[in-house]
Amino acid sequence: MTADRDHAHADKHLAYRFSVAPMLDWTDRHCRYFHRTLSRHALLYTEMVTTGAILHGNRDRHLQFSSEEHPLALQLGGSNPADLAECAKIAADYGYDEINLNVGCPSDRVQNGRFGACLMAEPELVAECVAAMRQAVSMPVTVKSRIGIDDRDSYAELTQFIQPLAAAGCDTFIVHARKAWLSGLSPKQNRDVPPLRYDVVLQLKHDFPMLNIVINGGIESLESSQELLKHVDGVMLGREVYHNPYLLAEVDRRLFNDEHAIPSRQETVLALLPYIEQQLQQGVRLHCITRHMLGLFHGVDGARAWRRHLSENATRFGAGSQVVLDALEFTV
Repeated sequence: MTADRDHAHADKHLAYRFSVAPMLDWTDRHCRYFHRTLSRHALLYTEMVTTGAILHGNRDRHLQFSSEEHPLALQLGGSNPADLAECAKIAADYGYDEINLNVGCPSDRVQNGRFGACLMAEPELVAECVAAMRQAVSMPVTVKSRIGIDDRDSYAELTQFIQPLAAAGCDTFIVHARKAWLSGLSPKQNRDVPPLRYDVVLQLKHDFPMLNIVINGGIESLESSQELLKHVDGVMLGREVYHNPYLLAEVDRRLFNDEHAIPSRQETVLALLPYIEQQLQQGVRLHCITRHMLGLFHGVDGARAWRRHLSENATRFGAGSQVVLDALEFTV
């Protein structure tokens, strides 16, 4: 970890000011490396990884990352305290900075595995999971949840979920400001259909001032982020960052008071070329990296041609970094 990143990560309270949400099939290691080129301080999260995948699958494939990605949190999916504790130990050996427990995903697959949002109905079990992980590792253990599930969405029920987890040692909660419907809505609909209730999350911070409360859901700008940060400890953005990643270039200056020079979009691409070359030499296909970069020129001249050239050419057998340089010509 570089001195700059070590300094950024030294104050955990400050580090939570801005984070990029864990997003399945999106926030893989190539996406995170790209995002790190744009922000030194944003806290990055992995995709959710299940305990079964770590304990019985290819650990390196799920857990390996580049040291440049710090500060980096691993999001786990599971509900067995012993399994979660073992996975936390493994994550510590890999060098992660935080373990986050997924108690917010509403998909059928997740429910069938008895983890994700359905666990909001079992706060005592979640508290056992938190306690087991905290006993196993010294790094922070955090929880990402919704404000409620199905008809169990009163503020009183939310506090009854928070309290035993806080007593078990969780002091940071990332709260998606929507409830989740465990049946009747798809995961995509659950990200849009239930109304946003920022007031509920702000009330949590008011009532639990000793906890770090990070708000997530529907935040689309740094202006909105700055306004919310007047009331909570952190903001987490997901889809907006993925589709418009250059938003990250302003994060350090506007939210972390870091006045380092902001790279242009073109400079960002050129800075990423050594990483692309290294990964190509290791057998990674170009598309696995460039698919995360399609939105870099969002809203500026040449954006459509940039996306089209990468989409049409990066998937071809043997595609190399010249494809990226050629796409860059459309933006100059």
